[in-house]
Amino acid sequence: MTSTGSHRPRKRLGQHFLADRGVVRSILDASGLGPSDRVLEIGPGRGALTLPLARGVSHVLAVEKDRDLAEWLRQALQARGVDNVTLLCEDILRFDFDLLDRFSPCGAQVIGNLPYNVSTPVLERLIRNRRRILRAVLMFQKEVADRLTASPGGRTYGALTVLVGVHARVRRVLRVGREAFRPRPQVASAVVELDFAFPHPARPRDETWFRRVVKGAFAHRRKTLQNALAASFPAIERDEVRGALVDCGIDPSRRAETLGIEEYIRLGRAFSTLTREPLPADS
Repeated sequence: MTSTGSHRPRKRLGQHFLADRGVVRSILDASGLGPSDRVLEIGPGRGALTLPLARGVSHVLAVEKDRDLAEWLRQALQARGVDNVTLLCEDILRFDFDLLDRFSPCGAQVIGNLPYNVSTPVLERLIRNRRRILRAVLMFQKEVADRLTASPGGRTYGALTVLVGVHARVRRVLRVGREAFRPRPQVASAVVELDFAFPHPARPRDETWFRRVVKGAFAHRRKTLQNALAASFPAIERDEVRGALVDCGIDPSRRAETLGIEEYIRLGRAFSTLTREPLPADS
């Protein structure tokens, strides 16, 4: 079997392997996973989480993009007689989440140490497939974790905070220093729990318009909301933008980072009635 040291981390894939066993134990303890759980692991790498995880859950579906690394892990699992891990050599950004319906019909748990360069698109895919996911416990670059757990009014509060927070209860679980990885990344990391069983109590009427209003507001976050939304929605008259804000009980001179999730939900509903402009499929 190939030595672990023979696999050089690939910078283009954002590979930083978790090497601190104490951190691994803390993540698994915080995950609260048990014998009946079926788990999707994103980016198993060298199996730091995979091997101890397999001992405590029903089954692991591990998705690893790096072909050489996947083959190394496959041999490591076989050598240890681990038979409850299904390893797929695949990019999680192309993964068919329909497979989760068969893998875990009642909903899967998700765990993973996300490469920094794909953390946001992975989050977006998890949100789109949230009906198949009970909970996700994920390692992020600290900056991303700060954005996910931010409160309105701060610099780190942004579109990502709102778009994730409307669908899941977000909680920081653990701070992880650079020294826990090989090679050491340039920044610290943090583990965050996304619990899709506890979404925000107010729900968007139209998901597409909600997302578009949130992204439009934060696209010009230095401007007032009236100016930011007018710039993002040129097909809507400026007076209509102002009227929608006032009707929602929102001062047009406020800025994007001061609004809470429920206020964005109200704005999404209001803007959906202002134009019949066709929306892009990926809005």
